[in-house]
Formats: sequence, C-alpha cells, structure tokens
Amino acid sequence: MKRNRMTAVCLAAASLLLVSACGGSGDGTSSAQGQPSASGKVAFLLPESKTAQYETQDRPWFFKNMEQLCPDCEVLYSNAEQDAQRQQQQAEAALVNGAKVLVLDPVDSKSAAAIAAQAHSRNVPVIAYDRLILDADIDYYVSFDNEAVGALQGKWLVENTEPASTIVMINGSPTDNNAGLFKSGAHQQIDASDLVIGREYDTPDWSPDKAQREMEQAITALGASAIGGVYAANDGTAGGAIAAMVAAGVNPLPPVTGQDAEVAGLQRILVGTQGMTVYRSIKQQSMAAVQLAVALLRGEEPPADLEFTEVDNGFEQVPSVLFTPVAVTKDNLAETVVADGYWTAEDICTAEYADACDQAGIK
Repeated sequence: MKRNRMTAVCLAAASLLLVSACGGSGDGTSSAQGQPSASGKVAFLLPESKTAQYETQDRPWFFKNMEQLCPDCEVLYSNAEQDAQRQQQQAEAALVNGAKVLVLDPVDSKSAAAIAAQAHSRNVPVIAYDRLILDADIDYYVSFDNEAVGALQGKWLVENTEPASTIVMINGSPTDNNAGLFKSGAHQQIDASDLVIGREYDTPDWSPDKAQREMEQAITALGASAIGGVYAANDGTAGGAIAAMVAAGVNPLPPVTGQDAEVAGLQRILVGTQGMTVYRSIKQQSMAAVQLAVALLRGEEPPADLEFTEVDNGFEQVPSVLFTPVAVTKDNLAETVVADGYWTAEDICTAEYADACDQAGIK
C-alpha cells in the first residue's frame, strides 16, 4: 500500500531542518517576502540542450524564481546533454554536495527511478520536473497536461490538412515519457480522421538532425508530392522535417506542427513554413517547482494556491501540478508568447522577419 508521501516528506524535511543548514536560526526570522527564512541546496537537473527551451527558459526561470522565494538557497545546476548515465553521476554529485531537494527532469523516464531511490535513501525528496519519473517513489510532479499537447497538435493538423491526405508522424524521443503522451494525444485526433499515416518515427534524443533523416526516408518511400501534412512533436523536429522537404524541392510545404514556442519555430510560423506550435508557460511550471522545493526545505505544506491532481507513475499516485498548454498560430502569436513575455518582439522580429512581424501585429 502506498504510504502518505506528502506527510512523510514534510516530516523528513522538518528533521533535516533541525540537523542541517537548510533552516533558519530557529528564532522565527522572516525573509523579505514575509515567509520563514530558509537556506540550503536545491539540485536542478535538466536532460539536454537540443531542445532550446531548457537553457533559454527553464534554467533562467528556475534561478529567478528561487532568488525571489529563497534568496539564501543555492541551486546546484547540471545539464546531462541527453546522457542518462551522466545524469546519474550529476545527481550523485549533487547529493554528495549536500542537496536537500532534487528537482529532476529525467533524460530517461524509466532509468531515473534509480536516482529517485538514491535520493530517498538519503532522505532527500524528489520533484519530477516536466517529465514524469516512472516506477519510482517520488514526492511531486510538475508539468503540463502533455496528452493535451498532442491533442492540440493533432487537432490542428486534421483541420488544416486536405481530407484523406497521407501524413508523416515524427514523434519525440522514446526514452521521454512526455513524448509518449504527445503521441497518444495526437493519435486520438488523427486516428479519428480520414488522414492516412504513411510513415511514423520515434526520434532518438529529440534530435533535429535525426528528424531530418527520418523525413528524408519518408520522402524516398512515399514521394515528395504525396505528403499532405507532417506531425512534428516539437519545433526542433519540425525544423529538421522542413529542412528535408525544402532540400527535396517540396513547394508549397504541407502543414507542419510543432511545440515549445522556440524563436526559430515562431519565425517559421510567421513566414508560413510551419503552421503551429504549442506554448507551455515555463515561467509558471518553474515557479510551481520552486514553491514546492522551498516548502520541502522549510518542512511546510505545499502553497495553497497550487492545484493538485494525481498521476500514476506505475508505482504510486503522485501528487501533481499540471498546467494547460496553448496552441499558437500566426493569428494569436502576439497575444500569447509575446504578451506573456515568453519572448519579446525584438527576440522574434530580426531583420529577416520584420515584415512578417508587422503583418502579424507584433511590435
């Protein structure tokens, strides 16, 4: 039977506060934000940098939010560059270096269970960030409704592709639990339509180069003119697929999906080579993870403003905070990612895209 992890973690964190430097002086000192003071080390472990958002959004927002909520805390940051063994070593190093909370975005959702077990053996709680850790005892999960991400992509593709067209599906990495959820959500929409899946690939490491080779294989097998649409799981794989089609002389390009609202993807949307992307507010996700990490450091209950659900990771029902993704097209780009401050007009509207930005009302 699953034990009450929330209670156990809070008790463990409270005991840690008594024996380590995680807590305040014990005299009721308060921080500038009016919260009980806390200090300590929080490990923030990201999986890779081929997906641009990790270094351009997740990393800076985590540091900014931690500085706001716990200015005396130290973030132990590492990026595994898509190497699960390297991430294991980074986690071990963080624990040896005194990390009191582990915020982990796993390279491999299954093998990361060993990291969670090692952390818990040291009474260090684990927050799965962005990607779920499978078959493991973890404390919290912070992400988005990732099946809904795939459903947004699939729905847009169905609505913007000629009926009965042949499409190519370029999914994400098979070691990433999120990729399976994106794929499932997309299939729910596509399989219910009259679109025909001519070729489907799972793209190792989310590599744009590998996505480009997969698209080249699809073009060879199906013929360039036979491809009516492309499901690409993120903007990186979309870029690879588009590069392959351009090299093959495909003109006009068929509808192509994406995700992550990367600058390059948004620029392709503005000029019409990519149809859509999915925006997931990393600022929101990061803040929730930081709030939970700081609460664990202080031995407190989670903040009341966080809405929890439960997600089955194969071992237990994990208390989870899941945010809602947003589909972004040329029509709403200005009122979503730009208005939200995810990217500025200056980030997107370089000289090559200035006219397209003007037409889209991005200033």
